[in-house]
Amino acid sequence: MKNKYLIVDSRVLPDVFEKVIEVKQLLYKGKVKDISEGVKKVGISRSTYYKYKDAIFTLSESVKGQKATMALLLEHERGTLSGILDKIALHDGNILTINQDIPINNAANVTITFNMSGLDVDLNELIADVEKMRNVIKVNLIAME
Repeated sequence: MKNKYLIVDSRVLPDVFEKVIEVKQLLYKGKVKDISEGVKKVGISRSTYYKYKDAIFTLSESVKGQKATMALLLEHERGTLSGILDKIALHDGNILTINQDIPINNAANVTITFNMSGLDVDLNELIADVEKMRNVIKVNLIAME
């Protein structure tokens, strides 16, 4: 059976999945010396960790070298789009396409596809940074390849 990958909002999953990710991050960052220490720290069993460790990934773990498409709703203010493009470039993302609708009611829909293979931050962090920018109403990750 071929693997089938899904992107799922972690809010609908049992807490154990996030705890497995947390153990993996603790190990990666060297904050625990081994798996036993990591699972004790987050409160799951070793068997639970081993059951899921090869099947659960954060976005940045599972999609290196790929493309992402974000849909944004932006206030119609000068410099908003260029600021977002600068933010992506600042984190070594390479813009591939930009599609922008005509602003209606002072807001415009924009779709940006970029290569994220060189990102120097986690994709979640980049999205969160863009969401915090002035004149950004809404950001959605709509596709990854």
